[in-house]
Amino acid sequence: MGVEDEALLGIGVFARRARLSPKALRLYDRQGLLPPDRVDPVTGYRYYREDRLAQARLIVRLRGLDMPLAVVAEVLAAPGPRAAELVGAYWDGVERRVAAQRELAAHLRIRLSGGEGSLEMYEIEQREVPEQLVLTEQRHVRPEDLPVWIPEACDRLAEAAKAYGGVSGAPFAVYHGEVDEDGDGPVEVCVPIGPGHSGAVAHAHRTEPAHREAYTTITKAQVAYPQILSAYDAVFEWAKAEERTVVSAPREVYFADWAAAGDGDPVCDIAVPLA
Repeated sequence: MGVEDEALLGIGVFARRARLSPKALRLYDRQGLLPPDRVDPVTGYRYYREDRLAQARLIVRLRGLDMPLAVVAEVLAAPGPRAAELVGAYWDGVERRVAAQRELAAHLRIRLSGGEGSLEMYEIEQREVPEQLVLTEQRHVRPEDLPVWIPEACDRLAEAAKAYGGVSGAPFAVYHGEVDEDGDGPVEVCVPIGPGHSGAVAHAHRTEPAHREAYTTITKAQVAYPQILSAYDAVFEWAKAEERTVVSAPREVYFADWAAAGDGDPVCDIAVPLA
């Protein structure tokens, strides 16, 4: 063994010092994450420079975040500041997923217990809603398409509203039919505009009657399907318990900047009009 070889660590020693198994090192070699510095042409034995330990230990820590190997590779290839941004972006995604899963677990608990506990999770309030002239867009849509179609429709209607004095209230989506694994609505997105335009509005529009409604406010994490259904169930359960008649389709009222909101921030109301 030459002087150059003496500066190398065998795979067993390197694995112990890096807190990785030889099997993991072979996997990371195949993935191009941590190739050895020398492979014996006869035995196939792998050798690593001691200064590669820092990279190996970084991989251990990134994998400790359950980071996929493809993302690990991006982090390793990026310069320091960019690598830090990638780790931050990955962990933000993990926290969003965990927040959504937490709400999904709560939803499943309520559903599997026969609906018990939904009113404890949501505070139900009432309010008066004035008559509104609204621009509308309606379509049949599946649950997985709602997160894309609703904001796009709101943007289109907000742009159209500029011709009529601009948006005058919170946009909302009315569910004229069930939207779930078996139903596709239809769903109507509505954007209020100022009064005085009836008869002179070229875009599809209608008048939303004044009404009283029961509602509950939910967070960004609670909006995800199917956990959002628990909020709807809570409002309908409250109306039944209070012997109030629901007279129109349920709706979601959007009052927050979705992009700027955190998972725990309130973003919309689930509401039902009452007699």
